[in-house]
Amino acid sequence: MATCPQGHASGADDYCDVCGAQMGAAVGPAMDAAAGSATGAAAPVPAPGPAGRAEPPGEECPVCRTPRAGQFCEVCGHDYTGTAPARVAVTGARWEAVTAADRAYYDEVIAQGGPDAHAVAFPPYCPQRSFALTGEQVRIGRRSRTRGSDPEIDLSGPPEDPGVSHLHAVLLAHGDDSWSLVDPGSANGTRVNGKPVTVNVPVPVGAGDRIHLGAWTVITIRQGTP
Repeated sequence: MATCPQGHASGADDYCDVCGAQMGAAVGPAMDAAAGSATGAAAPVPAPGPAGRAEPPGEECPVCRTPRAGQFCEVCGHDYTGTAPARVAVTGARWEAVTAADRAYYDEVIAQGGPDAHAVAFPPYCPQRSFALTGEQVRIGRRSRTRGSDPEIDLSGPPEDPGVSHLHAVLLAHGDDSWSLVDPGSANGTRVNGKPVTVNVPVPVGAGDRIHLGAWTVITIRQGTP
């Protein structure tokens, strides 16, 4: 085991793992960083940031968790000095819709009956899919060449939920980075967090809200770029 210039037994041979002194360096006032030197030298401190504050290593943005690289977050614009509010983009790129199959919702739909209920089977496998919410409108439905329908959130599968209309619902973006959902008149209706949506009446939706439609489809709204 090596001995540093300060007389500490160190397991490392480059810098002392007790006081941090460089191994093999000359002992002198300027090297005594632990206790302060005779000339007044102090232990090193982190380099100051743009606003004169030290930037702790590994610090993350409290808003979007992006590693810090300056006074403002490079992704959401958060001001680390606290002198200005976070600058949040309102383009909708920070939101996503995740689609999946919900067995409990399917069982409820089938229990209500219907002319085709006996012919609708729950899919044995339905992978989650993520869709970025961008632009002023995001249509939800099933693609159809004959109808000229090509929704941004395409639920045509596979597997395909037969209870989803070609244009089932629309997500509308607002200037304050919020969203609402409108059902323009789907055949089988839409629910938000278990409550039926009235046709053509906007319903606010945000992070964690669940949209049910069709025979077994659930869409969860999340913050974060897909």
